Amino acid sequence: MFVTVNGQKLFFDVVGSKLAPDGPRMREKPTFLVLHGGPGFDHSGLRGDFDGFADIAQVVYLDHRGNGRSVPSDPATWTLAQWGDDIRGLCDALGIERPIVLGQSFGGMVAQAYATRHPDHPRALILSSTAARMDLEGSLKIFAQKGGPEAGAIAERFWNKAAEADVADYMRVCMPLYNRGARPDDAGARQRAIMRFEVYRHFSLPDGEIRTMDFRAALAKVSCPVLVMGGEDDPITPPHLAREIVASLPSGRAELRLFDNCGHGAFRDDPARALPVIRAFIEKNT
Repeated sequence: MFVTVNGQKLFFDVVGSKLAPDGPRMREKPTFLVLHGGPGFDHSGLRGDFDGFADIAQVVYLDHRGNGRSVPSDPATWTLAQWGDDIRGLCDALGIERPIVLGQSFGGMVAQAYATRHPDHPRALILSSTAARMDLEGSLKIFAQKGGPEAGAIAERFWNKAAEADVADYMRVCMPLYNRGARPDDAGARQRAIMRFEVYRHFSLPDGEIRTMDFRAALAKVSCPVLVMGGEDDPITPPHLAREIVASLPSGRAELRLFDNCGHGAFRDDPARALPVIRAFIEKNT
């Protein structure tokens, strides 16, 4: 489905109803807005993990401006401020009030932009494997430690040049290092995904916003409960960046959950532990 938000046609999808029959009444469920990573990917890779929350929430997925099915768009609008404002605009267009917003990786950066620019709007936030500011130098060292000199060299080329061959090498050698192991449907998920690396290049290469973004001061504006999740073995948003987010949030607002033996997206490596934590947080904030 498409909706026009801030002058841009955006793709979104919905799993589950807003109202559920409950004896003599219709029970209203919260809206659970799930923001994908990248940038340059679509939301499809998260469906297997979060469709199952439709029993306690109405799950809404979005392909960010310039990503996935939300094309074409002006690259000048591919900014965290605009992506964050698009979350508020999507909610206004669809009549969503006080959503619980989960941002995975880059989606967590968008969630921080949204929550710091519109602090009274979210009911709660879940920031999964993300960062208030990146530590790319540290990540390059981790890739070399985990995958050897080849992985370190490929990661450095990907984050500084991202030519077509660099992208192919990174997907082959470095992406498997993000998580502890492959999942049964990983091949199918890759085939289903829409990947737009022009958005990645715009945002992530040396002149891109990822090199200068820093939400640490702005996170003091966040007024809702926040669950910060990370994997102890995550090479791209390692656990010290999760701790940094928590330290930047107002005292008492944040809950930190770091998972051992997990990489980028703990729900991918250990769904039996990570997904119940998310479920409990949603239920507590309903």
